[in-house]
Amino acid sequence: MRAADLDYELPPELIAQRAAEPRDSARLLVYDRKSSAVRHRRFHDLPLELGESDLIVVNDTRVLPVRVRARRSTGGAAEVLLLEPRGNGTWEALVRPYRRLHAGETLRAGDLAVTIVERLGEGRALVQPEAIGSLEAALERDGEMPLPPYITEPLEDRSRYQTVYARESGSAAAPTAGLHFTERLWEQIRERHEVVAVTLDVGLDTFRPLAVDIVEKHPIHSERYHLAPATAAAVERARDEGRRVVAVGTTTVRVLETVFGEPRGELEGRSRLLITPGFRFRATDAMVTNFHLPRSTLLAMVMAFAGVEPIRDLYRTAVSERYRFYSFGDATLIL
Repeated sequence: MRAADLDYELPPELIAQRAAEPRDSARLLVYDRKSSAVRHRRFHDLPLELGESDLIVVNDTRVLPVRVRARRSTGGAAEVLLLEPRGNGTWEALVRPYRRLHAGETLRAGDLAVTIVERLGEGRALVQPEAIGSLEAALERDGEMPLPPYITEPLEDRSRYQTVYARESGSAAAPTAGLHFTERLWEQIRERHEVVAVTLDVGLDTFRPLAVDIVEKHPIHSERYHLAPATAAAVERARDEGRRVVAVGTTTVRVLETVFGEPRGELEGRSRLLITPGFRFRATDAMVTNFHLPRSTLLAMVMAFAGVEPIRDLYRTAVSERYRFYSFGDATLIL
């Protein structure tokens, strides 16, 4: 697949700057792969599109406020975006201004001190954060939510970049398809359906635009995932019984297809799965997802699931109908 196959025209004003209020009032574009039918709904109509026997699978990762605006010893401004712990108290991070920061330098923000251990290239560094008390508590005090760069409005309420079912701390970005659930809608889904969770710590590389012409040559970074034995058993049972497995979000799809693909994956590890057209989905029967950036691996995954031309048509429809795009935008349900 060529990167140019993932291009589409999007008016800038359709990039959502804030979440819908309430969350489940976001629009929902439904596409039925068998009939090619398209339906325009609101997200709170999701239960009307689900079958009683459907198994719902979500990613319960919790976003940490890992963007730290710090000061150098010279007084100059710096920024650290903690991506993932690497052991012995170190983290991989994006740091700015990268060219001016050197190994051994310590940046400070409130109760948090971050020392550059090693420069890794491409704006990345191995860093050692230290805090008075726990690091997570220090980040809650002194960090900011790591919003994507296309969201330029300040985030007034951190909870809006967190799913209502978030449990396992560790992500540098939200599994955004789940942001549309309100507590009430989530309880409604849980009352009517069997619901299980996987955990995948979402990294920023998930959203990184392609830098190569051939999508399959994209150097995708790995992400940590975990699947409880009870969750795996529920998915296996649903497959054996011919029930539909509905994945909320592309990160959930990535875990399911990593674990239940060929060859089978472990219940815990790192996923390096790059899904492009031609991929055989073995555990995902329906998908809830947002509208994705051009030239992104996420859009390639959606095209692999529903077809290249149908998704092109669906995105053209979404633009013409003025749907809102990206992290705080509207959603699609692909059946």
